[in-house]
Amino acid sequence: MSMFSIGLSGLNAAQNALNTSSNNISNVYTPGYNRELAQLGEGSVGGGVRVNDIERQFNTYVADQLNSARTQSSALDTYYNQVTQLDNLLADREAGLAPLMQNFFSSLEDLAASPSDPAARQGVLGQANTLSSQFRSFDGYLQDMQGNINGQIKDEITQINNTTEQIAGLNKEIALARARSGEAPNSLLNQRDQLVSELNERMDLRLNIQDGKTYNISLPNGQPLVTGTNSFQLEAVQADYDPQRTVVGYRDGGGNVVQLDESTIKGGALGGLMSFRSETLDKTQNQIGQLAVSLATAFNEQHKQGVDLNGDQGEDFFAVRAPQTYGYEGNSGVDITSAQFDPEQIDALRAVDYTVSFEGAAPSVPVVTRNDNGQEVEFDQDAWDDDGELNFGGVSIEFSGVPQDGDRYEIQPVRRAANGMETNIADVDKIAAGDAGFINVGNNTGNSFEREGDLNVSDLGISSDAFADNRKYQFEVDSDGSLTLTPAANITVNGTNVDAADLSDVELEAGDEIEVDGISFTVGDLPDAGETSSLTVSQTIFASGDNRNALALQDLQSQSIVGASATVTGAYASMVSDVGNRTNITEVNLDARQGLTDQLSAVQQSESGVNLDEEAANLIRYQQYYQANARVIDTAGTLMDTILNLRG
Repeated sequence: MSMFSIGLSGLNAAQNALNTSSNNISNVYTPGYNRELAQLGEGSVGGGVRVNDIERQFNTYVADQLNSARTQSSALDTYYNQVTQLDNLLADREAGLAPLMQNFFSSLEDLAASPSDPAARQGVLGQANTLSSQFRSFDGYLQDMQGNINGQIKDEITQINNTTEQIAGLNKEIALARARSGEAPNSLLNQRDQLVSELNERMDLRLNIQDGKTYNISLPNGQPLVTGTNSFQLEAVQADYDPQRTVVGYRDGGGNVVQLDESTIKGGALGGLMSFRSETLDKTQNQIGQLAVSLATAFNEQHKQGVDLNGDQGEDFFAVRAPQTYGYEGNSGVDITSAQFDPEQIDALRAVDYTVSFEGAAPSVPVVTRNDNGQEVEFDQDAWDDDGELNFGGVSIEFSGVPQDGDRYEIQPVRRAANGMETNIADVDKIAAGDAGFINVGNNTGNSFEREGDLNVSDLGISSDAFADNRKYQFEVDSDGSLTLTPAANITVNGTNVDAADLSDVELEAGDEIEVDGISFTVGDLPDAGETSSLTVSQTIFASGDNRNALALQDLQSQSIVGASATVTGAYASMVSDVGNRTNITEVNLDARQGLTDQLSAVQQSESGVNLDEEAANLIRYQQYYQANARVIDTAGTLMDTILNLRG
């Protein structure tokens, strides 16, 4: 090889090296750009140099580690941004529920001090309305968060689909480039790796490099998103178990959309959103609802045991929204017609959702499962067998028919309960601050009667709605079991209804259970032959000036009425503490994960990033290299001229 050829090869190598350094410098701030190096090698026999490759400085192992770290950092960052909003809402000392509940019970203290004072009564209604309004506001804010998360999930899915389509397109372009030149353009490889990095910030994925060239991407459960030049779409779909909830659907090659379990989506912004919703937002919304229902139910039951200024029995003071129920698609057509809270079982109410499924041939057996831990929940078997009512967890559910094998229903007892919290009473005179009065039995008060002439009875019961029709009843029974009731009224004997006009036909026996107007008792021994025994039950009402029921209402503040384990203020404090702890834990984890991400990013930049100082030095070095090779060509020319002159 002549000096001209050797020098020319050196000029070409220097030019490529200068171009490579120039390209590095111009792309120093380009996201996803990987530094390039001109790899030189010895020329063919005879000397010279050649450019073997423009090598991209890319470490697959470091890139995988960095993508994984970014996936977790993105999920924690998204989770933290959401949970911080919730923490700020609940912990607000002025706008939170804790001070409003305290103010409400303080107003009851004022009412107990002056039960007939219109100002004190108006104070109770005012605080009750404020408290109810704040419960509704909290529910509205949490429901807005649910809606915002639905919208963000849709946006993330759109971005994921766009990215997977671009990756599939780049797979095709890179394959074509390799077919034409034997090597893929580094710019296309950079673009593809940058898209993979962005995709990992949106959700956790699995990358498989086929034959060291083609990128295949799949979900953690193995379902493909990118296979060669083909991409598969995710879709934002309405959950079959909750029309207000957006979940991720997967469209397979046959065009069918299959809903993915929420636990399938991990990592990235999408995983962070879904984790926050399932772990914190749903739980908090349920806890707010449980608090509203527990407070309203306990207050209503106690309020109905008192009397208002008119001497009437107290009414329901608060109203809450009934449990929400949804039937799954594909059910047999049997719907839930009624879902109500059961005051007698309200202690069993929990801040969780349930799935009710039916199994086996008709009649199918209901199986109630808690959604938070998957445990089966017991229900009232007698009520189900006798009346077809499904009673569990403080709720009672009725169906339009008999559910069939495979039918499934989603039950959300308290999810939106706070949304319907209202104060039922507008008239201050209707506040039942007074005690319902004394229950007088004969000349005694109690459940045992041994005085001569008294009817022998036991298990006397007075319900909260007793004496709705009359304040006094007198029962007379002779030795034959004939009953005389003054005033006459409809009664039940052993569960069988008896009209007032048919009382003369009643023949009682020892052990019969009697109920009239909320008063119940069991008949003991009948009188001796020729004798008649009597029982007088009456109510003495103290309405104006009486404060005993107001004191009982105020005392609810210190009773464990929330799940039979916590007071209303204690339950709220526990909820605030739980969200606060989640916020702190997420912040600590985010800081740690971000530190790891930063370290890996520094390692990646040390290998793939552009160093301007280094590139500036390379420019000078390659410029001198170029000049030296030009000098070789110049020398070769001089020698050639000398040789030619010798011949002349």
